[in-house]
Amino acid sequence: MRWFRCLVAIAVIGTSDSPGKCVGKFVNPITDICWSCLFPITICGLKVSPANEDTSNPGGIICKCPMPIPPYVRIGFPISFWEPARLIDVTRVKFCLVSMGGIQIGADSVRGHGNISNFNTSNTIKKSFYQVHYYKYPVLFWLQLLVQFVCLEKGDMDIAYITEFDPMWNDDETAFVLNPEAVLFGNPIAQAACAADSVAATAGFPIDMLFWCSGCQGSMYPFTGHVPYHVGAVQASLLLTSRMLAKMHRELLAKGTIGKAGMCGQYIMTPMMKTQYKQQMLYPSATTGKGGCKPLGRTSVHWEGGKEKPYTGEDFAYLIWRKRVCCLL
Repeated sequence: MRWFRCLVAIAVIGTSDSPGKCVGKFVNPITDICWSCLFPITICGLKVSPANEDTSNPGGIICKCPMPIPPYVRIGFPISFWEPARLIDVTRVKFCLVSMGGIQIGADSVRGHGNISNFNTSNTIKKSFYQVHYYKYPVLFWLQLLVQFVCLEKGDMDIAYITEFDPMWNDDETAFVLNPEAVLFGNPIAQAACAADSVAATAGFPIDMLFWCSGCQGSMYPFTGHVPYHVGAVQASLLLTSRMLAKMHRELLAKGTIGKAGMCGQYIMTPMMKTQYKQQMLYPSATTGKGGCKPLGRTSVHWEGGKEKPYTGEDFAYLIWRKRVCCLL
């Protein structure tokens, strides 16, 4: 692909300043993706595939959507499934594309693009900072799976967002322009409510009404790469993955695909509904077994062991599964 050749050419220049720092791997769609996360598939509200964790689905036998040409109405039946649609890198090294095999497309010494710092302790509280990259990844379309589903996202893999070029990502005060409501939730009472979100996410799915919470990982605000309470690299990377999704919705670069509003196409969704997404780790270790993809905010205590490793396991890549409902002709 043309864009990939360009990336390789840039990477040859960009890695000269810091060889060996950027690590990662290309995603193998056959062995690295937990394909059981696609299920359940429902038609007219009835499950027609193996069961799995799921949110509510549209019912009814028929549905209709507007058309720009006669007869101006398209009749179909409601269907729902989970679609692998996005990739997200969480990395300590600037311009390191973890999901692209660990190539670096720029020097990590470039000024003005944030600073990568090691963990520091202040009163025993660890802090960290990461850069995040957001990719479009319509793998179902490439593999021609579920080819009759008109609601599948089409296109090529593409890098949609790189935080190194975002002046708000490394500055909490500048990010206030994007998320001014954060001032309402930076208090003990609002954060105490996140305990309920943690319990709900661990038992099932997070609570959409508590949009300022990211369950067991911490606070969704601010939309920056700073993690003020760093428990572990897995916890921090999961938190920043959730923040990136929320940030994309706030900037209207990600849209809603669930509920009745999503039956006829994607729509503006801000704040983000957390129940629309699941996360699956791809790097440094792909979680492909049962329960390989988890709702946002679920605790990682029972599976994160051995995932964080020196040098090759300090940067992360996640596949984002998106709930999709549509009116299928």
